[in-house]
Amino acid sequence: MRHVTCAAVLLAALVGCDDEAQVTQPRLSVAPLAAPQYTITRLPSLHGTQSRGMAINTQGWVAGWSNMPDGTRRAALWKDGVLTPIEPLGGPSSTVPWPGLNDAGTVVGITQTADPDPLHEDWSCELGGFLLQTTDLICRGFVWQNGEARELPALGGNHTFAAGLNQRGDVVGWAETAVHDSTCVDAQVLQFRAVVWDPKDGGKGKIKATALRPFGDNSASAATAINDAGQVVGISGDCDQSVGRFSARHAVIWEKDGKPTEIPNLGGAAWHTPMDINAAGDVVGFSNPPSSGDPGDFIARAFYWTYGAAQAEDLKALDGDLFSEAFALNTHGQVVGVSFGGTNGSRAFLWQNGVLSNLNDLVAIAPDVLLSAQDINDAGQITGRVRDGVTGEVLAFVATPIEN
Repeated sequence: MRHVTCAAVLLAALVGCDDEAQVTQPRLSVAPLAAPQYTITRLPSLHGTQSRGMAINTQGWVAGWSNMPDGTRRAALWKDGVLTPIEPLGGPSSTVPWPGLNDAGTVVGITQTADPDPLHEDWSCELGGFLLQTTDLICRGFVWQNGEARELPALGGNHTFAAGLNQRGDVVGWAETAVHDSTCVDAQVLQFRAVVWDPKDGGKGKIKATALRPFGDNSASAATAINDAGQVVGISGDCDQSVGRFSARHAVIWEKDGKPTEIPNLGGAAWHTPMDINAAGDVVGFSNPPSSGDPGDFIARAFYWTYGAAQAEDLKALDGDLFSEAFALNTHGQVVGVSFGGTNGSRAFLWQNGVLSNLNDLVAIAPDVLLSAQDINDAGQITGRVRDGVTGEVLAFVATPIEN
């Protein structure tokens, strides 16, 4: 088995890599604010050095992950500030890698199991850095409801990955088929397809899985988000290495009839990745612009696509940065994400009314730094990760707008 680090695949500041644990980042100098626009609440951890809020629902509950002192990771739900770890299903670690939480408190994520991988693949869970250990174990998506976690089945293969869900409890992600795919590279062997799981409709406790076909003659697809109307967004392309890159030759939206339609991208050859879709069908994510370099290099910038528009809007990056990724948006069109690739390290951003702002400029927490903003609810509450400027510990946070 060949393990590739987060930095090697340039998944960068997406949702799994923890560069702060390995690289000393500069401390930002933030000018004092006369009137901060958000209050920051730091959430408790499981006493490792890293935690992250990945999703926030209407009630302000947060799902994400927290590292343990022994170096393993746990998916976590913070309900009214109380942390509940979600134990892995047999393996060493579990996590919530995407905005995987709804208002009913259902959480979706990924877990290492106790079952060895007969094909010795690297798969998305570990290759993308979402789970810390280099193992030879099968990874499965899970759905956690009422204190119980259940595995999400594959499509004839071994591995699965759960990314998001809607208020009805429909879960989306990707799953391996039994097909040995010639477009796979490195340690990846099996084809994978976007999938919608229905935990409510399988009979005798089974979970129903419905595959979503790729765009055009592409080999692979993966679903990343679903709204309450049943519109699904994701990627389509080659099997490749099972993490972005040429698996994301196209950003796509599947309407309720299951037909994929391409979402306009920023013009590059790879990494066209939708991350979230709101009730209006508007989509945010990240996409490579045109480049004269290696077409597989990660040079992405955040984008906003208004449903039905002929083009996607490039949200650019914060001053001094090369790259950005949009992770989530709400019904008001507020977008959150991360800007990075400069001398200031990773910085959380908020985009609204056509303006991209450094979220650190809207709070009064220096020398602490908001490293990324992962999700935003309709009340404007934001969750993500904050680095303590004194201890270096990275914690999950909730930013709450201050009423005028």
